[in-house]
Amino acid sequence: MRNLDKVDRQLLTILQQDGRITMTDLANKIGLSTTPVTERVKRLEREGIIAGYHAHLNPHALGRNLLVFVEIKFSAKSGDLFEKVKRELSAIPEVMECHLVSGDFDYLIKARIAEMSEYRRLLGSILLQLPAAAESRSYVVMEEIKESLYLHL
Repeated sequence: MRNLDKVDRQLLTILQQDGRITMTDLANKIGLSTTPVTERVKRLEREGIIAGYHAHLNPHALGRNLLVFVEIKFSAKSGDLFEKVKRELSAIPEVMECHLVSGDFDYLIKARIAEMSEYRRLLGSILLQLPAAAESRSYVVMEEIKESLYLHL
């Protein structure tokens, strides 16, 4: 992990807010010329600090009105099982995030779906594909307070 200087942090902060900003506008905001700003951004991309640029979609405008979190606990644990879980859950398009976690449960899954009937199908699919699943708990979000990809620098 390299140390980021003040200019790198400024660039990253602005790019998190507006990934479509032109290099000229970015340079103007930082107070540098376009060439060094462009070189810094390319270096940050090469080093993997900037992992990509994305459009932030409104899930409600696309009919994905339900946000669900699911905890899954497995009866047995092994490296093979974890690899199978990784493969299976990565292939389910409604699953937006999946995390191996410490605590009472093994995995925490975040999914966006259209309606409760779709949730029932999704949960059934997950539990069928992962036969070692011993227990699950679900949380349907009633109100979304804050969701952000922004990393405070």
